[in-house]
Amino acid sequence: MKELLKTLGFIAIFALFLFLLRQYVFTPVIVKGDSMDPTLHDGERVIALKQTEIERFDIITFIAPDDTGRNYIKRVIGLPGDQVVYQNDTLYINGTAYDEPYLEAYKATLDDGFPLTDDFDMSLFNETEVPEGKLLVLGDNRRISKDSRQLGLIDETAVLGDVSFVFWPLADFGRLEND
Repeated sequence: MKELLKTLGFIAIFALFLFLLRQYVFTPVIVKGDSMDPTLHDGERVIALKQTEIERFDIITFIAPDDTGRNYIKRVIGLPGDQVVYQNDTLYINGTAYDEPYLEAYKATLDDGFPLTDDFDMSLFNETEVPEGKLLVLGDNRRISKDSRQLGLIDETAVLGDVSFVFWPLADFGRLEND
């Protein structure tokens, strides 16, 4: 009986430890849809770290602002204070052109003469720059992604975690690089 109580106590402590890790350190996420192709694929399972500082080009998961009860996974393009412009399929932040190497392979497959990302600027959001407490996010598959261009700027408080690791399928197992 004493051994049984020890075992049950160990299991309870282990379960509490796992619960606390899940609650405060990380959350598993299933990618749904093709909006993050070619970086992430439909059905992949990833780990999002909580309590991390979000940086430009991080991939995050956040609560959808459109009251669907879903969570989205997108790439952070604009941080508070940034002036973001897309022109001729080139990203400009605060007047500086930025390379997006994570899009290059996908852009190379496009042969229809249309850009991957249509032109836009901050006037789309009735702003001159990304306001404090907000983020501008885009999916990597820009032609089909439902992102800030449709949803608006995302509240930083809606961010659930910074996606940093793919754990399924095993062929894609490993750390997710954000560049």
